[in-house]
Amino acid sequence: MTRPDGDTDLFEAHRPRLVRLAYRMLGSMLEAEDIVQDAWLRWRRADQGAVATPGAYLTRIVTRLCLDVLKSARVRRETYIGPWLPDPVVEPEDDVMRADDLTLTLMLALERLSPLERAAFLLHDVFDVPLGEVAAALDREPAAVRQLAARARKHVRDGRPRYAVSREEGERIAQAFFTASTKGDIDALRGLLAENVVILSDGGGKVVAFRNPIIGLDRALRLFAGLSRKFADKMPADIRPVWIDGLPGYISQGRGDVLQTTALEIEDGRITAIYITRNPDKLGRIAGLLDSPVVS
Repeated sequence: MTRPDGDTDLFEAHRPRLVRLAYRMLGSMLEAEDIVQDAWLRWRRADQGAVATPGAYLTRIVTRLCLDVLKSARVRRETYIGPWLPDPVVEPEDDVMRADDLTLTLMLALERLSPLERAAFLLHDVFDVPLGEVAAALDREPAAVRQLAARARKHVRDGRPRYAVSREEGERIAQAFFTASTKGDIDALRGLLAENVVILSDGGGKVVAFRNPIIGLDRALRLFAGLSRKFADKMPADIRPVWIDGLPGYISQGRGDVLQTTALEIEDGRITAIYITRNPDKLGRIAGLLDSPVVS
């Protein structure tokens, strides 16, 4: 039996990857951390001397726990008030530190998959888990796993960005969008937004948010013009520029002192999607970042 300190050190070495896997599976950082804590308890009770490959063993535990949670998560999201967005995860400033190339847009595309398709795609295509280990984690034959991953790739193909947006361009566009949207500058917004722009706002029924997606340039322009007129004296004056799950954006605090994150999908220099998270249950980790230097 491995010494207790060795047990802990080994598990902690795998923890960041396990949390990331659980988050990609569930879209909730709180649930991901609960899953990994459960995996830790199971690891402590296991006969570790019989575990040939701890990394594969822990991946299998976390995957199966996530699949159990996904069954109830789908039911909860059917009754969720307004659009559901994954918890916003602020990334390190250095691109090299990004652990994978999944964006918030692709996370939403994963919602269209069955739990098994999602697991097969993430394990094999994103986390580079060998096919045999994926099959063991899902309790399926390798050929079946290969089919699951292939179907998943087909479904999420449109969710992958065609062109990478540089940090410089992304941050420039995010700052320009913040300024134009808070001032109600319709001409500037018209130059920033794509014709097919979509706005999703997640308040979870707990704070004011758009209950339905706002689709199309004309509707978006009318929306921002109306907000600017109605809340001119309550618009946020400062932002904290950040990258959220591979997308440029910012943290702000405006009317009613409601905290929110805004992430922007950009293609060919135009904003094609705006993802606004205002649900306070999803922003517990974000509040402290406003203490960092802001941009006015």
